[in-house]
Amino acid sequence: MSWIYWDVSVALKDGMACWPGDPAPRIEQVAFMDQGSVCNVTKLHMSAHTATHMDAPRHFINEGVGIDQMPFDSVIGKARVVEIHDPVAIRRAELEGLDLKAGERILFKTRNSSYAWEQPEFFKDFVYIADEGAQYLVERGVKTVGVDYLSIGGFYHDTVETHVTILGAGIAVIEGLNLSEVEAGEYELICLPLKIAGADGAPARVVLRRPV
Repeated sequence: MSWIYWDVSVALKDGMACWPGDPAPRIEQVAFMDQGSVCNVTKLHMSAHTATHMDAPRHFINEGVGIDQMPFDSVIGKARVVEIHDPVAIRRAELEGLDLKAGERILFKTRNSSYAWEQPEFFKDFVYIADEGAQYLVERGVKTVGVDYLSIGGFYHDTVETHVTILGAGIAVIEGLNLSEVEAGEYELICLPLKIAGADGAPARVVLRRPV
């Protein structure tokens, strides 16, 4: 079978926007073949929540599991990209029209994908999941949620509440997607976070695919 792929990950870059207060991403080459080294070597210094990444329950639930214990079933399999039209938040009212099913992997495409990632600094007014929306996702039994900026919770509102609601329910969280080149619809999701022992999150490469 042949497939068409969409890489919906955001590239890690030196000095890229990150959540305020997190370590500024530093990606530095420290060995150079053209300066006599036998190989090129790059050093990374950044938060586990930089660019495209996953949150583990431990991020907001102190007794929650780390990223290395997250089940593969949450991040590999059928997924649905849905387009959100609310320019502020993902709320219950709009979610009620999506016919969400228990066990679904849902990726939210908002105005973030075409706007927020173009900003050189952290964009505080990104579209987020309101806590009322998060509670509805839990009620519907959704397995996985993905958002197209750096947090499921907002910067000004529901930062903690949304994370606690979703992570506390055991829903897998993918943050920092770029869905600008992807239309709403059904895909197969492949998302693999780095296996960092006991970590509260990890960078991830995320790919969507469909059979040709």
